[in-house]
Amino acid sequence: MEKEISNERIKFLADDYSRGFIKHCRFEAEVIRRGFFQSLVQIRELHRQQDGFIHAGVMATMADHTAGYAAFTTVAEDFQILTIEFKINFLRPAYGNSLVCRSKVIREGSQIIIAESEVFDRREGEEVPVAKALVTLMAVHRDRLSSKG
Repeated sequence: MEKEISNERIKFLADDYSRGFIKHCRFEAEVIRRGFFQSLVQIRELHRQQDGFIHAGVMATMADHTAGYAAFTTVAEDFQILTIEFKINFLRPAYGNSLVCRSKVIREGSQIIIAESEVFDRREGEEVPVAKALVTLMAVHRDRLSSKG
């Protein structure tokens, strides 16, 4: 039987998701379950590149960060998640008013976790798939991490 995550942990992850650079990007948590995380961003001019499309960097950041939080739902509270590799395929240009990213853990290990992210462009009343990423993450105990080296 799969362990559920507590409402307190869900609230913590939802708040924690949108800090720092991600807050600047204006990404927000939408749906959180064990092994699954969904995020949303309302597109503004700052998200677009020179031709008016949503910047690939926005989609890549969203895919990576959301996968990391899907992984966070599977580890103890005293662990942090770090991306160690990701690959993204851009399927078509995105130009709509919002993006949604759905990430799910596809391999749950004690240290290495693999997640898959799908990014959808919400446009003209539908969701169009625009990117897919495979993200490899590492769970590291908080005591082993230091920003000084």
